[in-house]
Amino acid sequence: MGSKTKGCCGWLIVALVASLVATAAVVAIMKRKPGGGRTHKLKPLPVPGPPGAVDSKYGDALGVALQFFDVQKAGKLENNQIPWRGDSALDDGKQAGLDLSKGMYDAGDHIKFSFPMAFTATVLSWSILEYGDQMSAAKQLDPALDALRWITDFLINAHPSDNVFYIQVGDPDLDHNCWERPETMSEKRPLTQINQKSPGSDIAAEAAAAMASASMVFKSRDTTYSDSLLQHAQKLFTFADTYRGLASDSYPKLQNYYNSTGFTDELLWAASWLYHATGDQTYLSYVTVQNGQAFADWGRPTWFSWDDKLAGTQVLLSRLNFFGSKQTSNAENMGLKNYRDTAEAVICGLLPDSPSATGSRTGGGLVWISPWNSLQHATNAAFLAVVYSDYMLSSQTAAVQCSGKYYSPTDIRNFAISQANYILGDNPMKLSYLVGYGSNYPQQVHHRGASIPADAKTGCKGFQYLHSTSPNPNVAMGALVGGPFQNDTFVDSRDNALQTESSTYNSGTLVGLLSGLVTTSSVAQSFT
Repeated sequence: MGSKTKGCCGWLIVALVASLVATAAVVAIMKRKPGGGRTHKLKPLPVPGPPGAVDSKYGDALGVALQFFDVQKAGKLENNQIPWRGDSALDDGKQAGLDLSKGMYDAGDHIKFSFPMAFTATVLSWSILEYGDQMSAAKQLDPALDALRWITDFLINAHPSDNVFYIQVGDPDLDHNCWERPETMSEKRPLTQINQKSPGSDIAAEAAAAMASASMVFKSRDTTYSDSLLQHAQKLFTFADTYRGLASDSYPKLQNYYNSTGFTDELLWAASWLYHATGDQTYLSYVTVQNGQAFADWGRPTWFSWDDKLAGTQVLLSRLNFFGSKQTSNAENMGLKNYRDTAEAVICGLLPDSPSATGSRTGGGLVWISPWNSLQHATNAAFLAVVYSDYMLSSQTAAVQCSGKYYSPTDIRNFAISQANYILGDNPMKLSYLVGYGSNYPQQVHHRGASIPADAKTGCKGFQYLHSTSPNPNVAMGALVGGPFQNDTFVDSRDNALQTESSTYNSGTLVGLLSGLVTTSSVAQSFT
């Protein structure tokens, strides 16, 4: 569920003990660390041309990963490719005169949380903007566009007026008291909104980022739709910036689920995307001159996630520093340089033999920050790394310098490859953490729909399927499960939500990572 506050249960103690026992039996398989770290300056590498040959491993994995968005869809399904899924949540929003039937369930339950859903849309848009040509070469662009629009249709309808945005559909307490398929759920689905009196700058700004970025994706495909997205994005940003506050302060129950630690990162993130979408200099000034010093935390690397957007913003704004931005003032250029310097600090922390490398890794080489949903940070970090390496290649930037050592775009890309390969099975467990990819992947994903036979009549209380030790009867294709413990072990139990629950926001950056690795090409110098 993305919660940072969920406590340990009895199963966790058992799982931890099991993982320690398993460690003694597992021979550590140490990855060969990505090379690099020269003490002499490097020469720029050639700029890649159009997309080259498709790497079948990453192409196949990308095709699998995109299917998870179909697994998670709510509403009246169109061209449904998941045989055990059907229409659900058709009446969502009706009590407010709205159609909120679309969108996606965030994880293994049936709540629609606009915050992680919007983040999923933002990183999916970013992935398409950077790597749409590579997705097309792998014949996976259309599924990505379809998934993105399914979310943005929901976001548009969730914003019925300038200063009102619906941030949640459903009651998590009611939902978590049930274990049932979404097609048969009958519990009340209350709506939660932010407005002038109950602000939520974090969620409104993330939705603005999602719609601003998506407006560029659809600009050449559906001009009217693109214009609508951009108008919503601008109004939502104004709302977020004018009526400042955390949604979890307005609605304390949110602290049990997606408890955002601040909203200034989302304001910078949204303004950055709006600058790319509009070219309006006021947005660039907002992130550099007006608020950079106060909000950006320049010089301090952080981990990119649904909660913290700073590292993503730093990489995104580095694009302007790499490729140039028209009519920027000296003060704005200085701000952009600070963003790029901090992005390089993020990259230096990821490279395993960098002097400033994070020591928080598994023996198998995976970046590991938290036991809950551990693959989230590795996937997000690898996505940022492959994007940054491609900025360097396309701008003929020879290297980043990490405390006197130089690392090429290839070194950075190799880090991203190491994380992707770990996810796909090159790990001590020899397990693919991407469900449906390879021959050995988790069989007990913590997911209501996947765990219950499609013809079962459970009512609300189908908990026998949660606690069953049998494999899921339905395969949650494309689910990226939570991931391993820090000792590289994994307990494949449906009750072990810590490790076996999947989420759409993990899938968003995984799609971007795989799209960046599926082949090579130069990135566009501008999104518009």
